[in-house]
Amino acid sequence: MLDIADQLSRWCEQGRAFAVATVVAVHGSAPRQPGAALAVDVDGAVIGSVSGGCVEAAVYDLCREALASATCTLQRFGYSDEDAFAVGLTCGGVLDIFVQPVIPTERAELVGALATAAAADAVAVARVVRGPADLMGGALFVRADGSCAGGFGDPALEATARAEATVFLDTGRTGTIEIGARGSRCGEPLTLLVESIAPTPRMLVFGAIDFAAALVRIGKYLGYHVTVCDARPLFVTPARFPEADEVVADWPHRYLESQALDGRTVICALTHDAKFDIPLLQRALRLPIAYIGAMGSRRTHLQRLGLLRESGVTEAELARLHSPIGLALGARTPEETAVSIAAEIVAHRRGGSGRPLTHTEGPIHRATTSQPSNRALLPDEWVTLWRVGGRGGWDVPRRG
Repeated sequence: MLDIADQLSRWCEQGRAFAVATVVAVHGSAPRQPGAALAVDVDGAVIGSVSGGCVEAAVYDLCREALASATCTLQRFGYSDEDAFAVGLTCGGVLDIFVQPVIPTERAELVGALATAAAADAVAVARVVRGPADLMGGALFVRADGSCAGGFGDPALEATARAEATVFLDTGRTGTIEIGARGSRCGEPLTLLVESIAPTPRMLVFGAIDFAAALVRIGKYLGYHVTVCDARPLFVTPARFPEADEVVADWPHRYLESQALDGRTVICALTHDAKFDIPLLQRALRLPIAYIGAMGSRRTHLQRLGLLRESGVTEAELARLHSPIGLALGARTPEETAVSIAAEIVAHRRGGSGRPLTHTEGPIHRATTSQPSNRALLPDEWVTLWRVGGRGGWDVPRRG
C-alpha cells in the first residue's frame, strides 16, 4: 500500500471512498512482491497493480465488492491446472491479497496516517490482515524516529506491532508476522502485514585491510549498503573488495563530511592509525548515527582516547565509541571478527545483553526502542531476524 500512499492520501483529502488491495504473501513465481497494491475508488478509477495483469480484473471486482459491503477480505489466487485460462497466475505462483475498504469519514486515523506515509522518507505500517473481525484492517504507522500514528485500541498489541514494524523498517523490508491477537506469542492467532519504505541503511568501513573484506561480506548479507574508504588508492580497489557497493579513495574524514547520513548508519574504523582515525572519529562522534566502532588493541584504544580528548571531543561523545570494536567472542580470523562486530552492532541497537539465552530469563523477543541502547543484544536479535526474515547489524574486529 505504501507504494501508492501519495495517491491514496489525495483521495482521502477529496473525501473519496476507495478499496485498496495489497499483496500479503507470494508463493512460488509471481510478478509482484508483498506490499504491491491496487486501489479502486467509488467511481471505479484504478491506480496501482498487484499482478502485472494476471488477476487485476478479479481484484478489481473484489475491491468493488468490499466497498459495497464495507468489509475486509483475504483472497488467494493461484494457477488452475484444470483451466489454464481461469482467473489465476499463469506463471504458476500463488498470491494472497488483502482487500480493505476505506471511507475517509469513518477511518480518520488511517487517513491521517496515509498522509504521514506519503510525506515520510522512512515509514512502516503494520496492518491486521487475518484475525478477529474487530481488528481486521486496523493499522499502526511507525516513523523512523519511533513515533506512531493510528493504532488498534489495544496497548499490548500496539507495543508488539511497533517492535515488529521497527525491525522491518530498519532495512526497508515487507512481509508478514504471526502473533497473538493481544500482542502475545500465544492465544488467538493474528497476522500482521508489515510494509516499509526506507532507504537502504549504510555501513561505512574505513580501512582497506583483510578484516574489512570479511566485514563487507557480512554487511551485504545483513542488507547494508557498504562503502569501503581508504586514503591509499593502491589498497582500496574494486578488485580487493568486489562485494562492496562502492570503494572510495579519499581521506576518511573528508569523505565522511561529504555524506548525508541517517540514524541507521554504522561506521567501522579499522585502520587503527591515528592520522586517519582521529580526524574521522572527531567528526563521527558528533553525528546522530546508530553506531561508531574502532578497531585496535586496548593500548591503542587508550592512546586514541587521549588524542580525541586533546582534539576537543567531550566525555559524552567518547561514551558513544565502541572500542576495541566487537563482542568478546574469542574471534581470531577476519571472518570470526566480522561476526563479532556484527553482533555488537545488533546488540547495541536492540538493547540486548550479548549473553547466551541459556543464561538469561524473560522474553526472548524484546520490544525495540526508538533510540539506540548502550547494551548488547546479539542472541535476541538473531532469533528475531531469522524468524521474520529481517536484517540487522554486526560487530567489528578487535585486533590492534
